[in-house]
Parts: sequence; C-alpha cells; structure tokens
Amino acid sequence: MLSLQRPIVLAPMAGGPSTPELVAAVSNAGGLGMMAAGYLSPDAFRERLSAIEKLTTQPFGVNIFSPPSHTDLSAPELRSWQRFREQLGTYSAVQASFPDAPHNTDDHYEEKVQIALSSAAKVVSFTFGYPTQEVVNALHAKRKLVILNATTPQEIDHLAATDCDVIVLQGKEAGGHRCTVLSTPEEGCTYLLAELLAHAKAATDKPVIAAGGIATRQHVAEALERGAVAAQVGTRFLLAAEAGTKKTHQQALQTLKGRPTVITTAFTGKPARAIRNAFTERFQPLAPSLYPELHYLSSGLRGEADKAGDREYLNLWAGENYGLTRPGPAAAIVAELAP
Repeated sequence: MLSLQRPIVLAPMAGGPSTPELVAAVSNAGGLGMMAAGYLSPDAFRERLSAIEKLTTQPFGVNIFSPPSHTDLSAPELRSWQRFREQLGTYSAVQASFPDAPHNTDDHYEEKVQIALSSAAKVVSFTFGYPTQEVVNALHAKRKLVILNATTPQEIDHLAATDCDVIVLQGKEAGGHRCTVLSTPEEGCTYLLAELLAHAKAATDKPVIAAGGIATRQHVAEALERGAVAAQVGTRFLLAAEAGTKKTHQQALQTLKGRPTVITTAFTGKPARAIRNAFTERFQPLAPSLYPELHYLSSGLRGEADKAGDREYLNLWAGENYGLTRPGPAAAIVAELAP
C-alpha cells in the first residue's frame, strides 16, 4: 500500500465531481486523490492526467470503468428499453430529447488502460468489473498498484485469491453506484461496511480500504480500528471548492438534509444511492436494469434538469450521511477527516 501521510482516499466520482484540481488537492494534503476516467473520452482523460501531473508531485490514482458483459440487448430487453423511453417522455416534468436507439459502449476501456499504463498514476482501480490477469500483470510491470472493489463476502473471498494489491470494501451506506461484480444486485446492496470489514479481517491478509457513509473523523477512526488501512470518502468532497459537482446537486446537498437516501436503478439501470426525489419515486418501479443503456437514455433529461435547477429530476448521488457534508477546500476536508 502507498505510504500516505493521512489515511484518506478520494472516491473517484465520474460525471463531473472528479477534477484534476480535486485529485491534486487531496494528494497534496497527504491523502490519495483518485481521478475518475468514466464517461471521459480518451483525449479528455489524457488532458486531465496531464493537468494533475502539473498540480502535484504526490502519488495519485485513476479509476477505469470495466466494459459491460453484454454488447447488444435481447429482444425483451429492447422492448423494456423502448417502454421506459416512452414513460420518461410521458411522465417526466422536464422536457428533454431522448435517443432513438439504445447506446452501449465499453467506455474506451482498452485505450484507457493503455493511457493509465503510460501515466504517472501510482494506482489504478476498476469499477463494474475485474481486469484480466494480463491487465493486472501489465500494471504491476509498471509498478502500479491495482485496487478492486468488493460489496459482499463472496467478492471479498474471490479477490483474496487474486493478484490485486488492495480491496475497497464498499458498504451499502455508500453514495453513487454500487460496485458489485460477481454477486447479484440485491446481494450487493445488502452488507454494511462493518460487516464487510469483519469478514475481510478473517478472510484475507490483503490491505483493505473502507468505503460507505464515512463522513467524520470518528468514522475514519472506527474503520481503521476494524482493520482498514485507509478510508475512501466521496460525498464529503462533493462540496469541496475544487469539485466539479453540478450546481443543482450542490444546492440539494445543503438544503435537503432531512430527506432520506434510496438505492435506485431509475437513473442508469444500475443500483446507486441517491437523495430521494420525484424521479426516484416515479420511475424506480418502472426502470429496467439495463446499464449503460439507461444512463445514456436519461442523460439528456438529467442535463436539462440541472440547467433548470430542478433537483427533483437530477441524480443526486449521496451517501447515507450526506447531511454532514459542507463546503470547504479539499485540504481542510482531508485534515478534518484524518485521525
């Protein structure tokens, strides 16, 4: 594991929050900044890596989306996608255009792996899947640490037998997408962080990073006491001065503190924790579990909601303890969290 001055890892948050400035600020403060490559073009990924390298000489990492296991929708899946498209257009309070056909992509996986290999990043993590042994070997040959995610005891046991260097344990308290790979979506939304830490302590000698609902110094201290080497934090950094979080999302985090979070597939087709709003209430019962097709289907609507300042139709990713989030520079947040 990298020797960090402070045991704080920035969760890689795709879709806006993850910026070179935020990554560098966390690393410069003694933590580990992680740059999200998800949804970026290869050129944009290169540009952000170049920017990070100009802003810090401290270790940082990158996160890459693994490609979906399917390439085309089956006939029943296509019909469910078409039905949901019609429902979005009929029942949404936000006017938006929708694609005529499903969009599936591997998010430029192979090219992003090559970019990561040639970058200054010391750590490479993967979300929504596990890399092949060939990719792991290539990263190790470049002296890069490989970090993979587990959301269930089954996934911990699997990763314990692999050549990954560190395991992130994502408790169900975490905001944003569930990182489940081998277990069912339902199982991936079941386990508390404390349960995963207890299982990992008995199942593996690999270093583990605790993730999910961590918002205070006490939360970090408890994770370390339970065997974690560091805590991965996302939601607390959504209001960091350096974050690229959408303005409507920022405002919601500060004004909806009494509203609960829910795990929903309505926005993207993959389980993710968000602040409950009109969209989750209306469309969760209707949404098929089709990722990334639903992500691209709803992206225009979410963009229009953000422009209109409509928090009821925006994906307000947030962990269970989002009420403890407040604005400030990333360095101050790292200092506040570190025991």
